[in-house]
Amino acid sequence: MSRLDKLQEEFDIDIQGRPYLLRPGTPKEGKPREPRSGESPDHLSEPLKGYAEEAGLIMRPPTKTPYTMYALEATEYAKEQGCFEAFHRLMYRAVWEHGKDIGDLDVIREAAEEAGLNWPELEGKLKSRSYEAVVMDQYRQAMDIGIEGVPGFVIGNYMFTGAQPYHVFQDVMNKVLDESLNSTQEGEG
Repeated sequence: MSRLDKLQEEFDIDIQGRPYLLRPGTPKEGKPREPRSGESPDHLSEPLKGYAEEAGLIMRPPTKTPYTMYALEATEYAKEQGCFEAFHRLMYRAVWEHGKDIGDLDVIREAAEEAGLNWPELEGKLKSRSYEAVVMDQYRQAMDIGIEGVPGFVIGNYMFTGAQPYHVFQDVMNKVLDESLNSTQEGEG
């Protein structure tokens, strides 16, 4: 997250988080997570380990693949309430720092309340599936443009997925700005 904060500060841009169902077939109770090659219960595999260290993040491999639909729907609610950043960070910490199941409504409730969200209202929206169509629509849009992983990024005409070092974001932003400047100059000439 700090890479995005840094990018936003350096380039004065607006970053919009969008939902993406990484494993749409995950059952509501979640399922055991298979460790990646080079990973142990206490240590991430490379390159994630290096990216986490570079960004100053704590990341521990979760033992479970959570059902994320409720978390994604809750995130849409948090956006509407102006609490996206706080809620997103709390959910990140829940799964990556504390190994919690973000498919569990109690975990979502804890994060929502800490972020200052109205839990009874959010709980009602989750039970009525108020944001399911929004999440699924944005998931389909991401699939349509070729995003197949998280995090996924679209900057100008460039798209990439996965945890990336900061210089990748800088390089792409500079290309987009150069292209924009060149097209503006061509239009004036």
